[in-house]
Amino acid sequence: MNAKINRRSFLRGSGALIALPSLASMNYKAKAGTKRKSIKAPKRAIFISMGFGVTQETWFPDLAQKDSNYTLPLGLKPLAKHKSDFTIVQGCRHEHHFGAHNGSTNWLTGANRYAIPGQNMSNSISLDQVIAGQVGHQTRFSSLPLVGDDDFNGGHGPGLSLSWDQKGKPIGGIKDPVQVFHKLFSAEDMPLEQRQAAIAENRSVLDTVFKDAKRVQGGLSKDDNEKLDEYFQGIRDIETRLKKDEDWLTVPKAKAPMVEPKLGLKGKDEIEMIYKLMTAALQTDSTRAITYRLPVGTLLQSVDAGFSPHTVSHYAPGPRMEASQKRDKANTQLLAGLIDQLKRTKEADGSSLFDNTTVVFGGGIRSIHYIENVPTLITGRGSNLKLGHNLVLPEHTPLCNVWLSLLQGMGIKADSHGDSTGIIKELQA
Repeated sequence: MNAKINRRSFLRGSGALIALPSLASMNYKAKAGTKRKSIKAPKRAIFISMGFGVTQETWFPDLAQKDSNYTLPLGLKPLAKHKSDFTIVQGCRHEHHFGAHNGSTNWLTGANRYAIPGQNMSNSISLDQVIAGQVGHQTRFSSLPLVGDDDFNGGHGPGLSLSWDQKGKPIGGIKDPVQVFHKLFSAEDMPLEQRQAAIAENRSVLDTVFKDAKRVQGGLSKDDNEKLDEYFQGIRDIETRLKKDEDWLTVPKAKAPMVEPKLGLKGKDEIEMIYKLMTAALQTDSTRAITYRLPVGTLLQSVDAGFSPHTVSHYAPGPRMEASQKRDKANTQLLAGLIDQLKRTKEADGSSLFDNTTVVFGGGIRSIHYIENVPTLITGRGSNLKLGHNLVLPEHTPLCNVWLSLLQGMGIKADSHGDSTGIIKELQA
């Protein structure tokens, strides 16, 4: 007799649907009297942007101390116990940077904002969405864009999150830990029949809009046709989301492996909780691509820095530089906590989340207004990249070469990304 258990399995009884927990037997196929063969855990990725940057004098390792024989600088000291499990990549930048106050806008895209004539701001697809485009159909949420609950300008620049779709349009992010928790784990309040009817109604409206748009297409100018093509792409994107909603309509959400967060978390507490939610999202295979735009202003407030993000970014020796170093220390302490969580969270095949996840911590600005040698820290073994090194590359190496190496290391089919010129062989394990 054949037995098959997969992640969508659930118990039916008394009219109720109860989702099964993550079991060691999931993703196995077995026959009576035969040995079970496991399927490897999937690869995931997390991208975390810090906005304005770091304290360059105390965050970057000495350029002369290459490879694994380097001394941890002050800003990375909280990561000391994980030194063999992360790599600092130096020498990278974006050729077409969006400006010194826009550290996150094209961080994951590498786009040229002036690439489209007549537009003063254009972007392209972000790294997480490339991943989501190839593996997102396997999870309830194709990607999970997150943003900090921050009223301050943290140097991130334009955009609704770190994520941009294939047309370079911004994708909205969730900015409250409680909202993230409910999106991931709370059951839908609307009865199944009503949700089915709502999807059907949305699809009907979409069909009507599409037909009306098609009728006006003839006789339009080239520019107007290009605008209409973007409009059609938006419709196709909505159709894709509706199809995904239909596919998962009768599948219960995963059981939360954590309690609901408290309301009103800010600064360090907010970031720590978001990192726990990231781990929970990967643990339950709810998504495999996560981005997070850090709340720079409230983080500074929570460490009693006493300055705004922009003021801290223009630090000089004295109180402002000390505030910048406090921010760096807080960020790396929190990152160390995320690494701890990923290492201790086990997969069904016996590996850990750390073994199957790549985490990139960085941004498009080094510090002040400098956009050369942007901070880039890579940890996790999900992309088969070399860890434990201070990797010093030639100046002006495209950051997108790092992104392309990561994609290919994850098994994502990609020949290029942004302004990439090739993979970085020194980064491969």
